[in-house]
Amino acid sequence: MTQTVAANRLENLWDDAKAASMSESEKLLYRSNLLGSDKRVTNYGGGNTSAKVMETDPLTGDQVEVLWVKGSGGDIGSMKMDGFATLYMDRLRALKGKYRGIEHEDEMVGYLPHCTFALNPRAASIDTPLHAYVPRKHVDHVHSDAIIAIAASVNSRELTAEIFGDEIGWLPWKKPGYELGLWLEKFATENPQAKGCVLESHGLFTWADDARDCYLTTLEIINKAAAWLEAKTADTAPFGGVKRPTLEPAQRREVAARLMPVIRGLISKERHKVGHFDDQPAVLEFVGSQMLETLAPLGTSCPDHFLRTKIRPLVVDFDPANPDLDKTIGGLADAVAAYRDDYAAYYDRCKHDDSPAMRDPNAVVYLVPGVGMITFALDKATARISGEFYVNAINVMRGASSVSTYQGLPEQEAFDIEYWLLEEAKLQRMPKPKSLAGRVALVTGGAGGIGAATAERFLREGACVMLADIDADALKEVHEGFAARHGKDVVRSVQMNVTDEHQVTGAYAAMAVEFGGIDILVSNAGIASSAPVEETSLALWNKNMDILSTGYFLVSREAFKNFRAQDIGGSVIFVASKNGLAASPNASAYCTAKAAEIHLARCLALEGAGAGIRVNVVNPDAVLRGSRIWEGEWLDQRASTYGTDKEGLEEMYRQRSMLKRSVLPEDIAEGAYFFASDLSAKSTGNILNVDAGNVQAFTR
Repeated sequence: MTQTVAANRLENLWDDAKAASMSESEKLLYRSNLLGSDKRVTNYGGGNTSAKVMETDPLTGDQVEVLWVKGSGGDIGSMKMDGFATLYMDRLRALKGKYRGIEHEDEMVGYLPHCTFALNPRAASIDTPLHAYVPRKHVDHVHSDAIIAIAASVNSRELTAEIFGDEIGWLPWKKPGYELGLWLEKFATENPQAKGCVLESHGLFTWADDARDCYLTTLEIINKAAAWLEAKTADTAPFGGVKRPTLEPAQRREVAARLMPVIRGLISKERHKVGHFDDQPAVLEFVGSQMLETLAPLGTSCPDHFLRTKIRPLVVDFDPANPDLDKTIGGLADAVAAYRDDYAAYYDRCKHDDSPAMRDPNAVVYLVPGVGMITFALDKATARISGEFYVNAINVMRGASSVSTYQGLPEQEAFDIEYWLLEEAKLQRMPKPKSLAGRVALVTGGAGGIGAATAERFLREGACVMLADIDADALKEVHEGFAARHGKDVVRSVQMNVTDEHQVTGAYAAMAVEFGGIDILVSNAGIASSAPVEETSLALWNKNMDILSTGYFLVSREAFKNFRAQDIGGSVIFVASKNGLAASPNASAYCTAKAAEIHLARCLALEGAGAGIRVNVVNPDAVLRGSRIWEGEWLDQRASTYGTDKEGLEEMYRQRSMLKRSVLPEDIAEGAYFFASDLSAKSTGNILNVDAGNVQAFTR
């Protein structure tokens, strides 16, 4: 049932009628999804839930107690039943006899697979003992901002007692693992009246013997903490008040669009990164505050926050009251280098003899006063989620610094989590990145047959894609299709006329803010016209030149500017035409413009080579299916030229080719992918004919 609650309080979303027919394990999933649906309860991938359920042993047929608990790497908000690990409780209890003490607690993870119920392939997480040994049927562990604000305060124990009395306990900081599971068991056993426990610098555990009661307890405790914080901070200026003004929205995006490609280039020398920009009110409040320089270096407290956002953010030297963006950009290289040096020193101070090698020393989070927050990661979803985690950290710092003194994780504890051997093993199990992972592509004419097929190919290989097209309706349809198949994070679209200089520069600025920059340009926007030369009007001639020559120049020029700002190379692919090499009757304007495209590509290949910018051409011929340039008048004109009808035109083209095969949009996409990928890393200035064979178009 739904109930009315005060503003900013979590709402009870439990539906008794819906839950009535559910099994205990299904109620666990229901509860988990409800909790995970609200980022005020826990962040993406954070926290875990469990239930101890009686199940039929598949071997003996006996009733046995089984722990259902969120498996490794899952997200309680979006997981399904297969996201839970299932383990025999009697075997989990028997593990206590194998425990050799805190120095050996990591080895206990290796025993968890021996406790698996029903051959469940879902791996159990390091938090399994924290749920197994609490003597209650249902357990929730969440990372609510309101709770962590209390947990990350210097006097968190006293604050917990003040807010909750003996209803909620408190345990000092302890890295998640087997020992902490035993601590929770001891606390719950010795304090049977307690509904849960606050873990210092970490989060909240709550429990009950009924799924609904556990859910309601979690909401009740979080709401109680939130209400207490609001009352305590009602007359307090967050973060000590405002120090720097906030720029207007358009100005913020303009600054971000300039900064992000430069930062991206500086941190993408080894592997390409993708960016995310966030200027929500919570972020702007923090980056413009008196306490920014004090709190930012302290880093985050909750381990989930820390693993996503690194030891600390990089605060960009920018003064919104007296903005000098060129000066800020000029200082970024030194700032990034200083951060890397600081990170390397942190690694050297804290490393153990068996620590994994130092990982990427670049910052994940970049805070820009008056502008917002920029995050970079190996993919767009991770960059966005990292930003969400840092917003959680901002909320925690706001609360803690308003009622007490905020404290981040001690440096050694932070290192021991970041370079935990168990965490390293998880990273090593990650799948190999796809061939275009971390790459960002702009595809003009992206709503047409060739453009959409090319974008689809890139998305399948892990790229982020900005679709540009003049046709708003077609663009919307293609965008929505890609978002449904590949996820909303990786695709954006912009309505753009390639002949409009302002629209072109605006599209690149939007792409910089959305993804951080560009690696691949597929210049594909086009038209087609057919007329004898004496019937070719100046307007028709100019239209061909504007779109197929000037348009390609404009989008390439902006690509080159961005490539040079990033200084990590790039790839430009022109989708030209067989007609750029082979003359065709009654198409002088089209053929000439396509020839200009090809020669422009040659010129750009010369200019870009020194910066690692490759420029190549794919030449299609007679791609009829899905291509909008073959609709209407052009189709009629070409059919008339070759003395056939519409239905016979494709067959005519097929028979005209040397290989007697039709050329499809997907074939052109393969050519574009070849030039976009590292498969062609040593190729520039080349022309790839994808025309099923046409001797007139042979390049040599």
